[in-house]
Amino acid sequence: MSWYLAVLTSYAIFEGRARRKEYWLFLLCNIVVEAVLSIVDLATGTFNPRIGTGLLGGVYYLLVLVPSLAVAVRRLHDTNRRGWWLLVSLIPLVGAIILLFFLAQDGDPATNRYGPNPKAEARA
Repeated sequence: MSWYLAVLTSYAIFEGRARRKEYWLFLLCNIVVEAVLSIVDLATGTFNPRIGTGLLGGVYYLLVLVPSLAVAVRRLHDTNRRGWWLLVSLIPLVGAIILLFFLAQDGDPATNRYGPNPKAEARA
C-alpha cells in the first residue's frame, strides 16, 4: 500500500526513475480498486456496459490518469528510455507487447541520464 500512496503523492512528477516494484504494485492496486468500483457500480446501477465502466470507475480512472502516466514515464526512465516510448502502445497489439517488455525489464544498475538507481538508494 505504501508504494501505491508513494505514486499518488508524486502524482505529476515525470522526472527521475521508478523501480519495477513501484510500477507493478501501483498497477495491481489500480486493478483491484477498479474491480471493486465496478462491483459497486453494478450494484448501484451506474455501470454502463456499452462503455465498459460506471460512474465511480470512470471518476477513479480520471483521478489516477496523470499518476499512472507519470509512474510509467519514470519506469521507462529507469530502463534508460525516454517517456515518449509510451506512444509505442498506440500501435495495435505489437506496441503493447513492446511496451510490456520495456516496463518489465530491470533498470540500469548505475546512474543514468535520469538520475541514480532507485534500488541503490533503497539499500542505503
